[in-house]
Amino acid sequence: MDAFYVAVEQRDNPSLIGKAIAVGGGGKRGVICSASYEARAFGVRSAQPGFKARALCPQIIFVKPDFQKYSEVSRQVREIFHEYTSLIEPLSLDEAYLDVTENNLNINSSVFIAEEIRQKIFQHTQCTASAGVSYNKFLAKTASDINKPNGIKEITREEAIPFLEKLPVGKFYGIGKKTVEKMHRLNITIGKDLKALDLMTMTRYFGKSGLFYYDIVRGIDKRTVKPHRRRKSIGLERTFEENVSSKEIILSKINLLAEKLWEILNKKEVYGRTLTLKIKFEDFTQITRSKSNSLEINKYLDIKNLSLQLYNSIDQEHKPVRLLGLSVSNLNNEEPEESYQLSLEFGLEEE
Repeated sequence: MDAFYVAVEQRDNPSLIGKAIAVGGGGKRGVICSASYEARAFGVRSAQPGFKARALCPQIIFVKPDFQKYSEVSRQVREIFHEYTSLIEPLSLDEAYLDVTENNLNINSSVFIAEEIRQKIFQHTQCTASAGVSYNKFLAKTASDINKPNGIKEITREEAIPFLEKLPVGKFYGIGKKTVEKMHRLNITIGKDLKALDLMTMTRYFGKSGLFYYDIVRGIDKRTVKPHRRRKSIGLERTFEENVSSKEIILSKINLLAEKLWEILNKKEVYGRTLTLKIKFEDFTQITRSKSNSLEINKYLDIKNLSLQLYNSIDQEHKPVRLLGLSVSNLNNEEPEESYQLSLEFGLEEE
């Protein structure tokens, strides 16, 4: 989906169309969830602090997120996907891989399917989507960003190598910002430069990821579309409006996190065996503490008591606390991964 959260807000409030807006990020400690393309032109990006977005784009309009609304639109989009295939691997609320090699409607053109899906998404949600079409996941994902917004790009087997050789390494899906910076220091700027390295050199420079880079620059990705990706964790984070030093306040907020986390777990009927407490301090250093049980943590009091034990095991060194997080992992479910990894000053959001 194109600027998904923004698009939903603009659909429901047409006065926002054509303006520089950001979903989230409105308060002192707010973080941007999504930015309109008008805001992106000024350098505004998701996961950016709101104060930085305002400095880059003084006219920006902040809109409070409504994840229940976004989830409903996401459900509508998934229903359209299921008309064509059951091999759907969600990456988030607004993105998924589809394997249409053998599709429900026996259509022999994947590009035609992608175009139909995009049209139906717009008809049902009034939001636009972009699509990437290729013979493997890496190339399809990379292609999906080429003609955004509201576009489609196909990369055939014959086109793959010439396309990748010319592609800047920063455009390769799966190569992060820090790795791109390292590649540039090594005079690796485009796929052709990366492809010139042998496997041993690639591994020496980039460790285990070297094999992945070695394959993808050659158009190789053997990963299949997995309809039932296992969710790794469920958690909550809370960023304070002001840094907090009081142990009593911190404990009360941990109790609140434990209560909210229990409500989510109970609603989903998903439980885990490992509880993790995360604390980020005033200076942005952070620590985590975890405890695993042999049995599932499936009672509110268990979450509360374990979280307090974890906090008491930490030497806070009297440093003010900026953020608290609480999560459960080693889950017993097999539901698709959908994560909102946000730190918002105005509420508690699911990770």
